[in-house]
Amino acid sequence: MSLIFETIPTEGVAEISYLIGDDEEGTAAVIDPRTDVEIYPELARAKGVAITHIFETHIHADIVSGARELCDRVGTAKIYASQEGGATYGFATEPVKDGSEFKFGDLTITARFTPGHTPEHVSYLLAEADHPELPWGVLSGDSLFVGSAGRPDLLGEGETAKLAALQFRTLREFYLKLPDSVIVYPAHGSGSPCGAEIGDRLTSTIGFERAFNPFLQIEDVQAFTQHCIKTAPPIPKYYPRMKKVNAEGPKILGGLPRVPALTVAQFKTALEKGDALLIDTRSMFAFGGAHIAGAINIGATPTLSIWAGTILDSETPLLLVLEKDGELDDIVRLFLRTGFTNFAGYLVGGIKAWGAAGHPFEQISQISVHQLQAANGTMQVLDVRTDREWKGGHIPGARHIVTPQLEKRAGELDKSKPTAVYCASGYRASIATSLLRRAGFENVMNVPGSWHAWKEAGLAVEKDNS
Repeated sequence: MSLIFETIPTEGVAEISYLIGDDEEGTAAVIDPRTDVEIYPELARAKGVAITHIFETHIHADIVSGARELCDRVGTAKIYASQEGGATYGFATEPVKDGSEFKFGDLTITARFTPGHTPEHVSYLLAEADHPELPWGVLSGDSLFVGSAGRPDLLGEGETAKLAALQFRTLREFYLKLPDSVIVYPAHGSGSPCGAEIGDRLTSTIGFERAFNPFLQIEDVQAFTQHCIKTAPPIPKYYPRMKKVNAEGPKILGGLPRVPALTVAQFKTALEKGDALLIDTRSMFAFGGAHIAGAINIGATPTLSIWAGTILDSETPLLLVLEKDGELDDIVRLFLRTGFTNFAGYLVGGIKAWGAAGHPFEQISQISVHQLQAANGTMQVLDVRTDREWKGGHIPGARHIVTPQLEKRAGELDKSKPTAVYCASGYRASIATSLLRRAGFENVMNVPGSWHAWKEAGLAVEKDNS
C-alpha cells in the first residue's frame, strides 16, 4: 500500500485542495475542490485511483465550489458535507457529523466539528487505520491557517461575536489538544482574504502553531474577538454571492463556458449594443499603449479571479480582449473561479486586428516614479492600496482611495487635474486608471513599479500616524 497525497494549490485565490487515497485499494477523496475540476480526474488517473468521495469542509465564500462539477465528471463519487449549525444545501449531499469515519485502505479520515469561521465547519483528522487515536495530520479547512485562523465575520456583524466565540473554543479545545507532531493542511495560503496575514508555507505543525500563531496565544474570548475584527482584511464584494451560490449548488457546466470568437466587425457590433462589459486582460504596458475606449484592464494574472469578483457584475456579459487568442481557456478558468460564466465573446486577433481595421483606440500614459517626483505637486496623486499598506507609508501629498471603492468615490477627485495612480507594483493602478478613464478622467496616468519602485529609488516617504 502507498498513500496517495497530492496538494493542489490554486494561485490568485490562494486556495488549496487535496487528493488523498490508497493505490492498493484504488480509491481516493478530493477535499474542497475548485470549480475548474479537470486536474482532479487527471491526477487520479495518473495515480491509479478512482475518486469515490468529495469532502467539503464548509460552505465557501471565496471561490465557486467544484464539488457538484467533479461529482458529475467522475460519475462514481458522492459529496460529503456538514449539516451542523443548521446548514442546508440545494443539492444532494451525504451528511457528515462529528466523529464520522471514512477508510481508504490503511488511511482513516475522521470528521471533527470545528465551527467558528462558519457555523457548519468541519475538519478532517488523518490517521493510520491501526491507530485512529493518533492522528498524523489534520485537514483544517478555513479553521486554522499557517500563522492565522479563519475569520468569523463573513455572516454579518450580528453573527460575528457568536462565531468568534465558537472559533475561540475550536482553537483551544480541538487544535491545541492535538499532539505537536500533527501536520496542518489548511485550505488557504498566503494572500487569501479568508484570514489575516496567512503565512507563506502551505503546511505547518500543531507544535509550531502552538508556539507562534498569534490566534492561539490569546486566552480571553473578548480579546480574541477584537483581534479577529482588527486584523481581518476587507471582505471582498463577491463573498456573499459565493456563499449563496455554493449553498444552493453551482450550475454543472460540463466544461468551460462557451466564449464565441468574434471578428472585428462582430465585436464592434456587440460593443455597440451596450449590454456587455469590455474587459482587456493584457498587461498594463500593452493596455496603456492602445486599448478600446471604455475597457477595464484586469491583467491575466492569477489574481484576476479576485479582481473580477471585486469590481464586476457576474450577471453582465463580458467581451474580452486578450494578449493572445491561445490564452482564452486559461483566462476563462480564472473568471470561472469567482462565478463568471456569461461571455459575449472575444476579439479574434486582439487589439492588433482592431487597429488594422482602422478603428480608433485610446492610450493611458505610463509615468515613472522619477517623473512623478519631478512634477513636484502639480499632479493629483492617488494611492489605491489597502488601508494597511497606506499606513505603512505613502507618497507625500497622495490621496487614498482603495481600488474596490474607486467607482463610488471618484467624485472626490478633481477631473480637471492630471492624475497619477499608484499601488504596490502597478497592477491595481492599471485597473484603477481604466476605471477613472471610464468615469471621464481624461488626463490619467499609471505608475509602473509604483510603491516598490518609489522606495527602491530612495524617494521621500510620508506616514499616517493616526
